[in-house]
Amino acid sequence: MIRKAALSLLAGLVLGTSALQGLSTPAPHGTGGAVSSDDLPATRAGLAILAAGGNAVDAAVATALALAVTFPEAGNLGGGGFAVVRMGGEVVTLDFREVAPGAATRDMYLGPDGEPIAEKSLVGGLAVGVPGSPAGLYELHKRFGRLSFRQVVAPAVALARGGFVVDENLAAQVTAERELLARFPETAAVWLPNGKPVAAGTWLAFPDLAATLEAYGERGPTAITTGPVAERVVAVARRHGGILTTGDLAAYRPEWREPIRFSAFGWSWASMDLPSSGGVILGQVSQVLEKLGWAGEPRFGARRVHLMVEALRGAFADRFRLGDPAVAEAATADLLAPDWITTRVGRIDRGRARDSREVDAIPPRPGREGTETTHLSVIDRDGNAVALTTTLNDIFGSRVWVPGFGFLNDEMDDFAARPGRPNDFGLVQGEANAVRPGRRMLSSMSPTLLWREDGELIAAGGRGGSRIPTHTLNVLLNLIVDGDPLQAALDRPRVHHQWLPDEIQVEADAFAPETREALEKMGHRVAIKGRQARVNVVRRLADGTFEAGADPKSPGGGGIVAPRR
Repeated sequence: MIRKAALSLLAGLVLGTSALQGLSTPAPHGTGGAVSSDDLPATRAGLAILAAGGNAVDAAVATALALAVTFPEAGNLGGGGFAVVRMGGEVVTLDFREVAPGAATRDMYLGPDGEPIAEKSLVGGLAVGVPGSPAGLYELHKRFGRLSFRQVVAPAVALARGGFVVDENLAAQVTAERELLARFPETAAVWLPNGKPVAAGTWLAFPDLAATLEAYGERGPTAITTGPVAERVVAVARRHGGILTTGDLAAYRPEWREPIRFSAFGWSWASMDLPSSGGVILGQVSQVLEKLGWAGEPRFGARRVHLMVEALRGAFADRFRLGDPAVAEAATADLLAPDWITTRVGRIDRGRARDSREVDAIPPRPGREGTETTHLSVIDRDGNAVALTTTLNDIFGSRVWVPGFGFLNDEMDDFAARPGRPNDFGLVQGEANAVRPGRRMLSSMSPTLLWREDGELIAAGGRGGSRIPTHTLNVLLNLIVDGDPLQAALDRPRVHHQWLPDEIQVEADAFAPETREALEKMGHRVAIKGRQARVNVVRRLADGTFEAGADPKSPGGGGIVAPRR
């Protein structure tokens, strides 16, 4: 068990994002390793594991499980995700993405007129994919963990049993979603007591979830994917229109995959391959920018923005061809091959914005991918690193709560309900991402590690649907090209373009007036949006010290650096 003394020691070493008010605010700095996540109690849980002698994988799994308790809008047992791991000289990735149930059909979300019925894939039991988190987190620990699995699960058990304070962010999210949450009695009983949203400051405990987690710590995923817990998950999902079966849960297996590896701007990169598109986008765009001489352009000028947008336009057009690796219409190796990078570079006009229809002939319709993902980054004092992203898709997933388990995902919406056209909310996607039983849906999650020979090491990733790879790339380029301090790199406004809709999406303060005017003269359309992705980063510096930073808009998040043991 985690010693109370260790938790007490860590309490004074926390810097939450509420304190990160300016570019000059330094990131936490220390010598014993670092953890960053979207939720401070979860970050503390990961750091406590480091302090107890655990490695980066132990801490990452502990943080992810704590998020399943204290950050239910995205943290989960009922979703899935990806992990990029560097242990010693080994770099691997784990795919524990959800899969379509065995009874799924290609047209299951279409109405009589052949058009998608958006809510069917977003709310209720039919939206639920087979969860991958229980098997995935266990598999990650089984291969690389140092402490016992029971020790790693213990902080989440303690949070579920002892309780935690509902913060303003969680209370606001429940209030915003109250109409959908109220549709499901199991959900309403917990999150809308007496018909009212749970209030900030409420002390919330989940003894039934604690019992599930405790059994999980003792017996592994079979404690969840078989037996009474599995039967309860299936019963609730099917009660609300789902097709999930206990056989689906028991049959799920995570997959170890080769990472996407490439070099750009003097760093070695490792990111996630299919069924995530994030690594492909990061790999293609960073290499295209390097060949374009992007680093040498004036930092805040229109030329830099233009070149980044054009590189992103091409990469997101290629995303249309991607899906589950078994059925993808393009090989990621081809999309990152030197010849294709050169082709993408050659198609960019340095002085004019292309119409996205010039890049590919798909109708220019707006897109969406669920944003309720959560990312954590960990580096331990030995230089082992984990970038791990999990998701429910939308906030609170399908909005269906299973007692003793938590929210179920609505990940089926990440499939293309009607390939070649978006549904009312979906990204433009191709045949490779059509609904198929047992297949993994395409994702934009982008857990990524970077390192170079002087010993510097970065673990990064974020939340925010299709904006994850673009926002992660913005932050990484701030760090490795422009030399920003870590928190400054996270605080700066970011540039997003995803091919369709054909617009540059930025925060209100992203561009000087003359920069925006120059971009518009090139033919770009600029759309002002709020920050719609959040990035969490930890870094080991060349001198062996560590930094941890969290996005300034991350609700209740924070980076923590461990003292040397």
